[in-house]
Amino acid sequence: MTTPATRLTVFSIREGRNGSIWVRAGRATMNADGSLSLELDVLPLDGKLHVRETTERPAERALTH
Repeated sequence: MTTPATRLTVFSIREGRNGSIWVRAGRATMNADGSLSLELDVLPLDGKLHVRETTERPAERALTH
């Protein structure tokens, strides 16, 4: 369940020669009314965006602490 405190990441997913290519497109914030606010760093070529709960890999976590 997504709550206002949940961190969300926005991706643009393109099909490549060897499978899907996930490009980080920005972040999303859940509002109190359940809607999402998006902050995009890039725009998708096909107009499609995918939103997921943010998960950090150990190397990324080490860089932020």
